[in-house]
Amino acid sequence: MAVVPYKEKETGKKEQVSEMFDNIAGKYDLLNRVLSGGIDIYWRRKAIALLKKEQPKKILDIATGTGDLAIEANKQLNPDQIIGVDISEGMLQLGREKMQKLGLTHKISMQKGDSEKLGFDDNTFDAVIVSFGVRNFEDLLKGLKDMYRVTKPGGTCLIVEFSSPQKFPFKQLYWFYSTKILPIIGKIISKDNSAYTYLPESVKAFPFGDDFLNIFKQAGFSNTICKPLTFGICSIYLGKKSN
Repeated sequence: MAVVPYKEKETGKKEQVSEMFDNIAGKYDLLNRVLSGGIDIYWRRKAIALLKKEQPKKILDIATGTGDLAIEANKQLNPDQIIGVDISEGMLQLGREKMQKLGLTHKISMQKGDSEKLGFDDNTFDAVIVSFGVRNFEDLLKGLKDMYRVTKPGGTCLIVEFSSPQKFPFKQLYWFYSTKILPIIGKIISKDNSAYTYLPESVKAFPFGDDFLNIFKQAGFSNTICKPLTFGICSIYLGKKSN
């Protein structure tokens, strides 16, 4: 049974995730900073730094949201072009406004797109990146396969995603915070009752560590690695498309 934001509705996960992000778009960046204590900025910075030695020139940022990962990639890697795609028009609109303010519209473009059915030719991007997005895919393997398809031979896929701490006491503290505290703060700030109940539920249901690496490999990626961060609350996954 798929974990969805609005259990009372009969629409599919993809439609519900799009609706949820449209609903919380205006408060999304604020909530990220408040709920993670700002550590999400460190996670993105750490992840993008892993691509420095490869210096990708054309990058696809999937589930780009308001473009935080794309901005970090531009800052550290200075590529020729970054394209961000997302299924939520509400998030994209805020992202475009952000790019305008930062003077980055010539480098970073943002467009509506389905992460599981990408509108790009095969072998287009030197790097495909995504932060906190693959957990929301309706069909994880299908989405990863399409990411593999649009990556150039020799290119890299980088994924940042929540995972579940396994060691005492972080496991217990994390689940208390994510299931008891986080939904209350999220509800107060975003006014969406379901969005921040969905978050811990989707994290709990999501394969992480070796389980995710197995699916990553099934999609075609090789030289796959997992780097846990902050006691296992978050993980970075890297995979290569063979030449």
